[in-house]
Amino acid sequence: MISNRFPRTARVRARSDFDRIFKHGRRVALPVLALHWQAVDIEARLGLAVSRKVDPHAVGRNRIKRALRDTFRKLRADLARGDYVVVARPGASRCTREELDQAFLGLLRRAGALPAPAVPGTMPADPIPSPLPDPGPG
Repeated sequence: MISNRFPRTARVRARSDFDRIFKHGRRVALPVLALHWQAVDIEARLGLAVSRKVDPHAVGRNRIKRALRDTFRKLRADLARGDYVVVARPGASRCTREELDQAFLGLLRRAGALPAPAVPGTMPADPIPSPLPDPGPG
């Protein structure tokens, strides 16, 4: 059971882990964020890279990291197992919290790490197609 906390074990911290994910992971990107994801057999972990090129002020960089961590923490139980590294790009400093959330969710879906949301008002697809009725002799 994964809690909604963000413990130390849920973080990518080691330089070697970052290097491995950048080298062998799958990458999807938007103008404001890039996501590197490597599927490994551990609970989902998050690493963040927000440089001074994104925002020269620590307050702005920390706001971006706080928003991404919070979104990840809420989604962690639904994510595919593996290591995720989000790299913020310069446009991220001009994004609102909601825009950062939507960009992050979009990247997770494009990477295949998060299932696409169900379309409201539709029934889920049958996992096993039903056989056609037998027309009988005729």
